[in-house]
Amino acid sequence: MKTEKIAFIGTGVMGASVVKHLMRASFDVTVYTRTKSKANALIELGAHWANTVAEAVREADIVFTMIGMPSDVEEVYLSESGVFANGHAGQIVVDMTTSSPELAVRLAEKAQSLGMFSLDAPVSGGDIGAKNGTLSIMCGGQKELFDRLMPILSVFGEKIVYQGEAGAGQHAKMCNQITVAGTMIGICEALAYAMKSGLDPDTMLQSVASGAAGSWNLSALGPRIIQEDYEPGFYVKHFVKDLNIALREAEALQLELPGLTLAQKMYSELLDKGYGEKGTQALIKHYINS
Repeated sequence: MKTEKIAFIGTGVMGASVVKHLMRASFDVTVYTRTKSKANALIELGAHWANTVAEAVREADIVFTMIGMPSDVEEVYLSESGVFANGHAGQIVVDMTTSSPELAVRLAEKAQSLGMFSLDAPVSGGDIGAKNGTLSIMCGGQKELFDRLMPILSVFGEKIVYQGEAGAGQHAKMCNQITVAGTMIGICEALAYAMKSGLDPDTMLQSVASGAAGSWNLSALGPRIIQEDYEPGFYVKHFVKDLNIALREAEALQLELPGLTLAQKMYSELLDKGYGEKGTQALIKHYINS
């Protein structure tokens, strides 16, 4: 078994798969998530269960978090029962949640004041990337820490890039989400057009997905749309959160992004219609009713 003891907070759609990769690589992993039943499969595979965040982090060398909202990140890290109040000097914390760059900087500063080390490392690749261990990981923090963690990040990531100081990983993730937002509109409009024009959507994808318009989202989510499979690889509710963060950051930069503004409006409407627990491919509901 590897010598580093890992605490992993958050075993959702992607987190559970990341934990499995760490365990297969012989790491000693303790998990905590708010609903224990979501971690049962991991416990059966040999992960240790902690009843609280505090219990999970006390003996850990490295703490990974992959949770929902920035408010969740603040609670997990900054509350009296959280990571910083119950961790120890020399401990490494890696937040893989997509959150605000400003919060990532605050966590890094707090970690430094406690003699701890922090990396913001949001990911892209959805449930498929997590299952296959091919996530793209965007990292912000000290370069020496990034280099030190590379062997562990490589267990579940494929494209792992150092973006710069604290917060840079989150800024890079905003670029990712801005790109995905525009891409998803294009994918849904292309499929709606194909269906209305009488094309076979699967046949259309054979040509388009391998040409200049090809993308991971088109290849992975296009077939799901055709099959009316809206189960989440990434939740609509979390994507709306990300787009809201990106818009706030763009405003702070005095940057107008009309494509992002449109996508945020469309996904917010989808959320209001009750699709928050569905995947981002549910955007097709703006164009077709099925």
